[in-house]
Amino acid sequence: MPKRFTLEEAQHLLPEVDRLLRQAIEAKASYQEAEHTIQEMNERIMLMGGIVVDRDRAIAAKTGREQAAAVLRNAIEGVQETGCLVKDLDTGLVDFPTLFRGVEVYLCWKLGEPGIDHWHGVDEGFRGRKPIDQDFLDHHEGDRSH
Repeated sequence: MPKRFTLEEAQHLLPEVDRLLRQAIEAKASYQEAEHTIQEMNERIMLMGGIVVDRDRAIAAKTGREQAAAVLRNAIEGVQETGCLVKDLDTGLVDFPTLFRGVEVYLCWKLGEPGIDHWHGVDEGFRGRKPIDQDFLDHHEGDRSH
């Protein structure tokens, strides 16, 4: 059974989730840059029928790619260990499972937003976001096992 959050619990996690998401996004960009360099080098070798490779550059690119992959993996795992769900890494979209009127829904937060101000049904996604209003506050609950 997935962890369920109260709004307060989810809000409390935002600084850590924000830090990890930014770390993951930066690592993803570094990974893609290293991967692009490696692909460029491979294409040059294919086009030239075999050339002398800048060995140091190739090693640096592969090492950079491996390091970025490790940082990316660790950051994503760190976010997931909190119990929230990364929905879109590129935009920094994260959902926190909760209950509203006894039905599982998601508190929805996007990187750069000051706090969690929206929620949506499990099948609705980002486009189905609704503002957190008094009705939601009165009828939402986190994990019933608390």
